[in-house]
Amino acid sequence: MKKGISYAKWGYIFLIPFFVVYFIFSLVPILETFGYSFLDYVVSQGQAASIRNPSGGADNIINNGFCGFKNYADVLKSDGIFTLSFKNTTILWLIGFIPQIIVSLLLASWFTDIRLKLKAQGFFKTVMYMPNVIMASAISLLFFSLFIKNGAIDTMLGHPDMLNNVTGARIVVGLINFLMWYGNTTILLMAAMMGIDTSLYEAAQIDGANPTQVFWQITIPLIKPILAFVIVTSMIGGLQMYDVPYLIGGTAGNPVGVLKTMVSQIQLGKNSSVGAVSALSILIFIVSAILGFITLKLMDDKSVKSMYDKKKQPKKINMATSKK
Repeated sequence: MKKGISYAKWGYIFLIPFFVVYFIFSLVPILETFGYSFLDYVVSQGQAASIRNPSGGADNIINNGFCGFKNYADVLKSDGIFTLSFKNTTILWLIGFIPQIIVSLLLASWFTDIRLKLKAQGFFKTVMYMPNVIMASAISLLFFSLFIKNGAIDTMLGHPDMLNNVTGARIVVGLINFLMWYGNTTILLMAAMMGIDTSLYEAAQIDGANPTQVFWQITIPLIKPILAFVIVTSMIGGLQMYDVPYLIGGTAGNPVGVLKTMVSQIQLGKNSSVGAVSALSILIFIVSAILGFITLKLMDDKSVKSMYDKKKQPKKINMATSKK
C-alpha cells in the first residue's frame, strides 16, 4: 500500500527563520539583561567600570563583579527609579485607558446593533483607526504645539499653561494615548461582538430584556476573551510607554518629573548604570507577567464555559416516560 505524503515537516521548516531571529534578537538580549542585573556594572566613556569607582579603566573592569540583589534593592527603594516611575506610568496609562475602553465598548455595541442599522460603517471605522497609523511622534508634536503656552488651544482655554502643571500634562498625554488607540480597541471589540449568535439577542428581546440588560448579561460575558486580550496588551503597552511622555515632557519628564516613565528611566541609564536599568527591565517583565496573569484569571468566566458545555451534552432520556 502506497503511503500518503506528509507535509507536516514543512510547517516546522517555515518556523525555523522565526525561531532563529527570536533567539538572536530577543532571547539572547533578555538573558544578558538578566545577567547584567546582578552585576555592579556601569559604562563610562565606552568602558566598563565599577559604580563605586566610575572613572573607567582596566582596573575598574576587574572590580565589575557580582553584587547579588543590590541593583534590585536600589531601584525598589521608596525614592528609587522603579517606585517613582511605576507610579507615573500607571497614572498615565489609566488616564488614557479608562476612557478608551468605555468609548470603545459603546461604539462597538452601537456599530454591531442590528436594530440601529448604522450606515457608512466603513467610513467611520477608517476615521476611528486613522490616528493609530500616524506616528506617535507626529501626534505628540502636534499636541505639544497646541497646548504649549500661547499655543492655539492654550489661548482658546484662557492660557491655563497645561503642559507646565502636573494635572494638565498628564491629561494631555492621556488624551494622546486615547486618540491613538481607541480605534484599534473598537475594531477588536466589534469583531468579538459580531461573532455572537444573533439568536441570543432575539431571545432576550422576546423575554423583555432592555438594551442595558442585554449588554451586561449577554454581550460582556461572551466577549470576555477578546476583552481580556485588549486589557492585557494595553497594560503591557502602558508599562512600556515612552515616546509620548518623552516628547511632551522632555528628558526631565517635566513638570517636576511626573512624565518620567519606566522605559524613559531605562533610556536615561542605558549608557551609565547598566546594572540598575537591567534590574528595572527585569522588574517590568515580572510586573507585566503578574498583572497579565491576574487579569486573565479575573476575566475567565466559568459560567460561559459551562453554558456551552451544557449545549454540547446530550439530553438524558427518561426511559420510564418514553415507554408510556
